[in-house]
Amino acid sequence: MRNRFSLLWKRSHKGLVLTLCLLLVLGLVAAQCAPGAGKKETVKISFIGPLTGGNAGPGLGGRNSFLLAVKERNEDPDTKYNYEVVQIDDECKPDVGVQAALKASSDPDVVAGASHYCSMVAISTADTFHNQGMPSMVWGAVLPDITYGNDYVEITRVNGTQINQNEVHAKMMYDMGYRTVSILHDTTDYGRGHLKYFSESWEALGGQILSVQGVNVDQQDYTAELTKIKAENPDFIYFGGLTPSGIPIRKQMVKLGIEAQFNGTSGIKNESFNEALGPDAEGVICFLEGAPIDELPGGKAFLEKYEAEGYEEPPEAYGPFAYVAGHLIIDAIEKVGPDRAKVAEELEKNTKDRDTIIGKVSFDDHGQNIVPLITAYVSQDGKWVSWNKSEYAGGQRQLVPPK
Repeated sequence: MRNRFSLLWKRSHKGLVLTLCLLLVLGLVAAQCAPGAGKKETVKISFIGPLTGGNAGPGLGGRNSFLLAVKERNEDPDTKYNYEVVQIDDECKPDVGVQAALKASSDPDVVAGASHYCSMVAISTADTFHNQGMPSMVWGAVLPDITYGNDYVEITRVNGTQINQNEVHAKMMYDMGYRTVSILHDTTDYGRGHLKYFSESWEALGGQILSVQGVNVDQQDYTAELTKIKAENPDFIYFGGLTPSGIPIRKQMVKLGIEAQFNGTSGIKNESFNEALGPDAEGVICFLEGAPIDELPGGKAFLEKYEAEGYEEPPEAYGPFAYVAGHLIIDAIEKVGPDRAKVAEELEKNTKDRDTIIGKVSFDDHGQNIVPLITAYVSQDGKWVSWNKSEYAGGQRQLVPPK
């Protein structure tokens, strides 16, 4: 009798254990299937650039490229976090830029961001990002002092600076036989920076500067400045400024019948310059860090992805840099977590020989990417064409010759 009860107890005990195990498994499955279960933590990152106004073209192109990078990472099942982009317009104005930087950095959920196309804005916001302890990677502004003028761990830059751009600019024109130049520059930090580095490079080669005139970024009538230049009869005119000023200067130069080559900086390297000027843009030269997009290591693949997204605006000159900034920022967060101080340290100290669509990216001791290649572009048939592939380089078309 005892053995029979013992056997029944063992059987019932075994059944109870199996039932409990089954219930535990079902509970775990239910927990996994519950709404929100297994959902990735959302991390905010910001994008700041000129999304309205005269410099909106490169700003929107950079914004779209940044969003593309974030979209790719959010679709990757291996990422630890889900990334949300906070988009802020700086209007290419220093005061608005500082407010944009404060808005982004005052939100504790915003861990890091890619910031600024305009140098005068980027130099104005560096202190804000530093004081707020928020990492900011510049994606388009070229003034050297943005990175070299401080030791802020929070400030890094993925694109190059004015220094090499102007060295290449001066040497190319000098080697082509040009000897005299009249300089126009906007009076912002951006324009004064270009003036400084071009002038130093040009005079070191033996070139002559006939005059230097500063212009306001809101100025529209350049008759007085251009009339003076016409009397000087230079080999070429150098303009250190952005597209909204470059367009009327070139228009009025043509109207006044000034026969001189017209050159600009990377600030006019966008499609709106050609679109606004039409035939008057023909033969204008500018310079930009890095290779043409379709010649970058990952440029063709980037363009295919960009076009597949159906963005209304082209990526413009600095879109690839904004795209790379997005990936570098996310890489750092994935590695060290959504902690501003750790992300800043990771970006500045450990970004070395990183493979990207623009080539290897390495930050020096100031958080500045080393971009050794500078490309010259010429406006040909309404498009910016790299000099080496243009009909001008091949001799089929001629620039305005030196005197």
